[in-house]
Amino acid sequence: MTEYLVLFVSAAIVNNYVLTRFLGLCIFFGVSKSLDASIGMGMAVTAVITVSSALAWLVYYLFLLPYQLTSLTIVIFVLLVASFVQLLEMVIKKYMPNLHKMWGIYLLLIATNCIALGVPLINVESGFNFLEALVNSFGSGVGFALAIILMASLREKLKLADVPKSLEGLGVAFILAGMLALSFCGFSGMISL
Repeated sequence: MTEYLVLFVSAAIVNNYVLTRFLGLCIFFGVSKSLDASIGMGMAVTAVITVSSALAWLVYYLFLLPYQLTSLTIVIFVLLVASFVQLLEMVIKKYMPNLHKMWGIYLLLIATNCIALGVPLINVESGFNFLEALVNSFGSGVGFALAIILMASLREKLKLADVPKSLEGLGVAFILAGMLALSFCGFSGMISL
């Protein structure tokens, strides 16, 4: 049980995919303007990463590896992620239209986001068993949610600050992201896998 907790904390904080591996930055910068949108997007990305990673692990170890089709790994994983994102988009559009409108194009960008593809690939490359892959995927999603919520909180506070004209918008967002990345890099070496 301890190893799964270590794996979860490592994926969520120590090796945060957004702030230490710099995956998923498109959605990170695009959606983090609003705290409400960031919370929902964090949950959506967590769901997409977890479910698509579980499906990808099953497909890889039950079909691709036994039939020596590992050269199709990336193509198959992209199709799995895109299919799940499309399903999620249809559900959110039908049951939560305000959230769908708030996210806009960023919801569909999850399908092509490198974090949604990177996590399943890292799970396979690391040789994780199914439960380890699930814990790593969920931890990665929680880490993404944590990073985007922190960023949104900081960006909303900056609306009240006197930011120089030349740094308004993405300029100050990049500075904030750099500071967050430096703070998360402070955790490196605490847990090693």
